[in-house]
Amino acid sequence: MSGLAILIPVALFMGICGLTFFFWAMRHDQFEDLDGAAQRVLIDEEEDEPS
Repeated sequence: MSGLAILIPVALFMGICGLTFFFWAMRHDQFEDLDGAAQRVLIDEEEDEPS
């Protein structure tokens, strides 16, 4: 029973931290261009090789 007294506040604290970081990322436009990163992986750019 004493283990729950420690684990419940720790779980609540971690959940609040997760929500805080998520809302911070939303406010700073971290999720603005999700398709761009996926498309950049598929683009084959020719690199100049030294001759």
